[in-house]
Amino acid sequence: MVSMKAWVVDEPGPIDAHPLQLVERAVPEPGPHEVRVRVAACGVCRTDLHLAEGDLAPKRARVVPGHEAVGIVDARGPECTRFAEGDRIGVPWLAHTCGVCRFCTSNRENLCTDPLFTGWDLDGGYAEYLVVHEDYAYALPAAFDDVHAAPLLCAGIIGYRALRRAQCPPNGRLGIYGFGGSAHLAAQVAMAEGMRVHVCTRAADARALARSLGAASAGDAADAPPEPLDAAILFAPVGTLVPPALQALDRGGTLAIAGIHLSDVPPLDYQRDLFQERALRSVTANTRADGREFLAAAARIPVHVETTPYPFAAANDALRDLAHDRVKGAAVLVMDI
Repeated sequence: MVSMKAWVVDEPGPIDAHPLQLVERAVPEPGPHEVRVRVAACGVCRTDLHLAEGDLAPKRARVVPGHEAVGIVDARGPECTRFAEGDRIGVPWLAHTCGVCRFCTSNRENLCTDPLFTGWDLDGGYAEYLVVHEDYAYALPAAFDDVHAAPLLCAGIIGYRALRRAQCPPNGRLGIYGFGGSAHLAAQVAMAEGMRVHVCTRAADARALARSLGAASAGDAADAPPEPLDAAILFAPVGTLVPPALQALDRGGTLAIAGIHLSDVPPLDYQRDLFQERALRSVTANTRADGREFLAAAARIPVHVETTPYPFAAANDALRDLAHDRVKGAAVLVMDI
């Protein structure tokens, strides 16, 4: 048996207790329409943290996290036509959709009733190899090396969809709550489109990053932005930020919540928080069209991807630092290859 190293979620628990375990696994074989990827780098997403700590229940025992994997195709299964051996590709969160439900057939495959997700249903990129259906992988812009391409595959794509869901008008005023891997990419797309971005985040390093990227203001998460907002995106998984973010909206503004997990939202006051047609909406996964659009925009702008690399052996440390707001930009596991 040819084996590989992989991190698995055995018993979810507090991240300070290092719940990921490093194991030896057989190198996977690609099936029909699948390619095998030799992983070079994998982004560390807050969803991985929720999985490790049990906020998201694992869909299978000892699943391998990671859904921002970049690597080289080193084997192809039967009937593959899209990628050749040696191609560099990206493996994202969305791994499969049914293609026949009412959502898939109306260009809303992110709401598919029978989806699969990398690093939750299927083994992901915290491993030396993984397999992916060729239709759900992305060709990557040459402008980004492996480490800087990895965060684009979820942080970037989800941030892009959240920006679209927030419906900020051209040259509008956009608030961003939390400023990590996803937010710092979405902010750059927004500014490239003429929006004035106000960042509210508790981490001083994140506020400094926001200012360096061109944010109009950067204050603490508890601070009100300096002007009413046309739209806002909540990236921090903190439900108590929902009321102040809604209150910061001008009439007709929209707050989009970007995360897959959110702590409890306190009771809302209708007159104060929602009246005057303020809207609150969630963001669920993404479509493949979102991914293609964002990757093209990221290369065209081009976005600056702020990364904090970690060796593959330090996966628990990367998640711990993410949990404690010690990561500048996006954390990325780098393989020793």
